[in-house]
Amino acid sequence: MLKPYEEKMNNTISNLRLELASIRAGRANPSVLDKIVVEYYGVPTPINQMAAVTVAEARILNIQPWDASTLKAIEKAIQASDIGINPNNDGKSIRIVFPPLTEERRKELVKNIAKYQEEAKVAIRNIRRDALDNFKNLKKNGELTEDDLKNMEKKTQDLTDKFCKNVDDISAAKEKEIMEI
Repeated sequence: MLKPYEEKMNNTISNLRLELASIRAGRANPSVLDKIVVEYYGVPTPINQMAAVTVAEARILNIQPWDASTLKAIEKAIQASDIGINPNNDGKSIRIVFPPLTEERRKELVKNIAKYQEEAKVAIRNIRRDALDNFKNLKKNGELTEDDLKNMEKKTQDLTDKFCKNVDDISAAKEKEIMEI
């Protein structure tokens, strides 16, 4: 009975991991480009589907488009994004140099992590609420006994606590990564 709710909570954790991966932490990481889309023949297309994105050095990403005519469009999309880095276009590829993070920027990133963390916890609690509502309806319809309902409520709460702790652990690891650079 808890399986569908556990899957939803797992999806929430996966979404949190994706959000946190897109936060740049001073090192070159191709996942910071995952949210950036480029107009390519009228279709919004992710950069990684129209170019080879490689880590040239610890702080440098190299973007080599398969179609050279898209170079300017990719450059404009990166400039318009919220990653806060200006790309260097040499006519054949784009290089993105990640500057070291300032203390102020680190604190700002930690605030963003806390925001994502809280959003994930709220999503998990909403899933718990849906599960409890469903179990109460089943009891009202006579499909669950009072003892079964109490048991399911406890299992649901235990599951919620486990996933909330997981969210805290993932967020703490990302904060540590940002503060140590």
